[in-house]
Amino acid sequence: MSAAETHRPVTPTGAAAAAEGVLELPSPWPLERGGTLEAARLAWRLVGPAAAPVVLAIGGISARRRVTAEDGGWWAALVGAGRALDARRFRILGIDYLGGSGDSTGPARGAAHFPTLSSQDQARAVVALLDHLGLARLHAVVGASYGGMVALALGERHAARVGRLVVISAADRAHPLSAAWRSIEREIVRFGISRGDPGGGLKLARALAMTTYRTPREFAERFGGAPRMEGGRWRLPVEDYVLARGDAYVAVHVPEAFVCLSESIDLHSVDATRIAVPTLAIGVREDQLVPLADVEALVARLPAGRLGVLDSLYGHDAFLKEERLFRPLLADFLEGPAP
Repeated sequence: MSAAETHRPVTPTGAAAAAEGVLELPSPWPLERGGTLEAARLAWRLVGPAAAPVVLAIGGISARRRVTAEDGGWWAALVGAGRALDARRFRILGIDYLGGSGDSTGPARGAAHFPTLSSQDQARAVVALLDHLGLARLHAVVGASYGGMVALALGERHAARVGRLVVISAADRAHPLSAAWRSIEREIVRFGISRGDPGGGLKLARALAMTTYRTPREFAERFGGAPRMEGGRWRLPVEDYVLARGDAYVAVHVPEAFVCLSESIDLHSVDATRIAVPTLAIGVREDQLVPLADVEALVARLPAGRLGVLDSLYGHDAFLKEERLFRPLLADFLEGPAP
């Protein structure tokens, strides 16, 4: 174990032995859009058969280093023994994003300022981790939402370090309407901070975000009931859902980290024509945040791109729910011959 990292083996219940640690990045750590991080740390976790090909699995800005079902991870629906990304056949690497609410370096609660982070900054930190772990090359990166953006940044800048990319509900840049929604969410958080109620601002921002992750059809099917009188005002069934999701988010996330990574999404930009890594880009027709047309345009610009199209009631959140739909696409691309 190097002096630059805390690193310990752990054994999650019902799963293969895992290793995890917190890598200390060289300091100062320069950032693409200016500024530096001092004493930056990247938390990681690697679980699965020791001799299996390694797949980096990364998701939205809320995702953390625990990924698999056996590990109680955030992607339990798709990643685990016998699932679409089979943790018996692959060794799964997860990280806590820089700038997030996990154990990697991120803004502290109440921090007045934190540097701007890009998807390329996240990709470069991943490469430093691969160097530390002695991994010359990942078998694949499977990235969804923000994770898909980071996957594309890896493919653009560090093609020799990854064999193939799976990019789910992400494109080479953010759609302006999606950026508009997120910019409003960030302003809500900033307003809450300015009023001395950062948690209240984050709750409302997350509640608004939930309306963009899912589909009108799902909301109509689940929340079309009658309003009720409560506390002297009418309350709609959908309010209970979105505000409860906001409360749950506030319990585990730092408002300033939400602002940091939300902004990173909207600043994301890669040149798809420079990504020669074989790439499967999966779009969802009902996705409000990443329109299918943007995924199709990405594939058209990729030198070695392949398009997968799904229909899902869950829209942008399909990658968290639809194991049955993703299974054949992932199996064909990840387990077949090198594309």
